[in-house]
Amino acid sequence: MVAPKADIKIFPGTQTRYLAEKISSCAGIELGNINVIRFSDGEFTTVYEETVRGSHVFLVQSTIPPTENFFELLMMIDAAKRASASKIVAVIPYFGFARQDRKDQPRVSIGAKLVADMLMVAGVDRVITMDLHADQIQGFFNIPVDHLYASAIFVPHIRSLGLSDLVIASPDVGGTKRANSYAKFLGTPMVICHKYRSKANVVDEMRIIGDVEGKNVIIIDDMIDTAGTLTKAAEMMMNQGALSVRAFATHPVLSDPAYERIENSALKELYVTDSIPLRKETSKIKVLSVAPLFADTILKVYSNQSISSHFIM
Repeated sequence: MVAPKADIKIFPGTQTRYLAEKISSCAGIELGNINVIRFSDGEFTTVYEETVRGSHVFLVQSTIPPTENFFELLMMIDAAKRASASKIVAVIPYFGFARQDRKDQPRVSIGAKLVADMLMVAGVDRVITMDLHADQIQGFFNIPVDHLYASAIFVPHIRSLGLSDLVIASPDVGGTKRANSYAKFLGTPMVICHKYRSKANVVDEMRIIGDVEGKNVIIIDDMIDTAGTLTKAAEMMMNQGALSVRAFATHPVLSDPAYERIENSALKELYVTDSIPLRKETSKIKVLSVAPLFADTILKVYSNQSISSHFIM
């Protein structure tokens, strides 16, 4: 007797329900019911309100803010495993702690490796994520990792803008590889913003390497936190004769005072994805949804099909 194919079920984390609803709608799959019970001291537990026995379970949860939402994801994985789910896939559009990918000073933890270990110990079978801060984080896992790229969404939109004299820019040396991929694919020049930090989230000095005079500049980044680097780079580029400066960044972390800085900056537009929900509305920030990308990936993973068509670069 041939065993029936496992059911597919999608469940949302608390802070990512808005995106899970879009994903389930795009995939044509009804969103599953899960409840988070909270106690007065801050402790909580997760409860599936429907059977997941033998099911292929996809758990959608961006870890922002990182600590509580990551732990909620661990509880969701553990509950699914104990409820006899066949496969458990963590869909993490924004992977928190990804900036801690190496030991860059004495006596510091490698947070991304710790997160990977905890996910595997909890019982996850696969991870689907997007635009990790460092690609090598995939190597921290001993399970399959499907690493998607927002370029599948950003590149078509950049082309639709119809900008002439286009230049792609990296906001720092670390993002050069990403920006170079865009520049090569679009057939444009590239410039680099070289910055010096004395501490996290503080830019002490910045220089533009390359020519932006008479150009429409697009800055490419994986995330925006306080927006200090981005807005300073935009101002410098405009001062050096750029026609316009736009930015495309996958994850809008946007910690204070990011919104104010962006609104008052030389940026013409900032395009982000909905991997993280915006906390405020601003005329300069435009949101491009990643729900169709994740929905198609989920369906292909479920049916054991290739997802290479999503990698346009």
